[in-house]
Amino acid sequence: MAGHIRWLIVIVLLAIFAVWVALPNTSWINVALSCYDGDKEMPQQGIHLDFNDDCREDFMLNVKQSFGLDIIGGLRVLMQADLPAGSFTVENLSEASNNVARRVNALGVGEATVQVQGTNRILVELPGVTNPQEAVEIIQKTALLEFVDFTGLADSQRYVGRRIITDEQVRIEQSRDVVATEATAEATPAGDGTTAAQDTPLLEPGLPNPNTGQPFRTVMTGAGLQAASAGLDEQGRWIIRFELTTAGGQLFGPFTESAINQPMAIVLDGEVLSAPTIQAKLETGGIITGDFTEDEAKTLALQLRSGALPIPLRVISSETVGATLGQESVNLSIRAGIIGVIIILAFMLINYRVPGIAASLALLMFILLNLAVFKLIPVTLTLPAIVGFLISIGSAVDGNILIFERIREELRRGKSIDDAVTEGFALAWSSIRDSNFSTILISGVLFLFGQTPGASVVSGFAVTLALGMMLNLFTAIIVTRTFLNVLIWLLRRPVQERAWLMGI
Repeated sequence: MAGHIRWLIVIVLLAIFAVWVALPNTSWINVALSCYDGDKEMPQQGIHLDFNDDCREDFMLNVKQSFGLDIIGGLRVLMQADLPAGSFTVENLSEASNNVARRVNALGVGEATVQVQGTNRILVELPGVTNPQEAVEIIQKTALLEFVDFTGLADSQRYVGRRIITDEQVRIEQSRDVVATEATAEATPAGDGTTAAQDTPLLEPGLPNPNTGQPFRTVMTGAGLQAASAGLDEQGRWIIRFELTTAGGQLFGPFTESAINQPMAIVLDGEVLSAPTIQAKLETGGIITGDFTEDEAKTLALQLRSGALPIPLRVISSETVGATLGQESVNLSIRAGIIGVIIILAFMLINYRVPGIAASLALLMFILLNLAVFKLIPVTLTLPAIVGFLISIGSAVDGNILIFERIREELRRGKSIDDAVTEGFALAWSSIRDSNFSTILISGVLFLFGQTPGASVVSGFAVTLALGMMLNLFTAIIVTRTFLNVLIWLLRRPVQERAWLMGI
């Protein structure tokens, strides 16, 4: 019995936490992290290899429940490749779509739809977006990051905030001009005499290297980055910490080793963000410093870790979409769900009595855990996702029914209550396990299917259903068993004298 009491304490504490997380007013969990080395000061500007010292930041877990486009509305954006037909491949468009999806996910938008339409367009649907202009700018920006050689340059700080031209920009522009010319030649009949309009280049030319009159040399592009995140340094300034890939380190390491105490420019889309001084050989990562605001630092980190768009995108249309279901429909759905749960609880209490009480408590615990997990992951609730959750409630009741019917059989054979309960759970476990695992496997297939363009709503259904099945394994076997054994311990004499209390 001591083991059941310990489990009861754990379940009660877990229930309290789940209630707190599920409450509408609970929107975040804040954990303070600090990593400060008092023996070392961070210079005003520079690139640093050390990520564990001289930093202090707060980790905030957002637990605000998000809803899909069909429930709360949002933003629908249609973008088109800003290049002539034939100057890019379907693979380029697909890669751009994947990068846009990563940026959308980094925005905290769940259940977003990003799909390729035709041969040159991408459709993006963002549920619950409150700042359409900011969202469009983030997902549209090409974000060409360059680490540029400024060695031997006097007064490098005067270039901060100004545009420069690099050999990488020239290479990109020339390659696009070549492809565009070839595409135009194929599309224009011979002897037609017509010429194609010149396309706007990716980046307007900026200042060249004053020492050579040529474009600045790009040491490495953002393709060499493995990760990037925004944070605060010891002085409270916003910075971007980055990590390099193996290939990026092979480029960056030798250069930084040979250019210690020399300036280097961090350039985004041709504009110099900062011109720090190299202070050490950097092979695995470092820090980008500059006069960043919080929003600028987070936006830049988001774009860098999401990857540069292989082709520029132009917004064709952007519209705010109203909720499909509407608030009244949502309220009616919630009311119907509550009524359904009440009917299930009444059925369990009438049919199984004392075990029904344990099952009802376990079912309430199951619902609380699901609601808490939906906010912690987070899971975006759309109509299909809600349906998956309701189906999982039915499966949770199913497991309890299997257990209690087994207990009934053992009691009718003349076994004691304790032995009947033990045997009932042991015999029902294999059926519950196999049934739930089968449903989880099917949910996995549905989730993979939902990754294809235009089918993302299927993913929401699969996720909530799979989560329900996994939580059911815990509530049906651990929670129900604990509640039932505690109730039998408290009502030992009545249940032994009145068999109907055990549903017989």
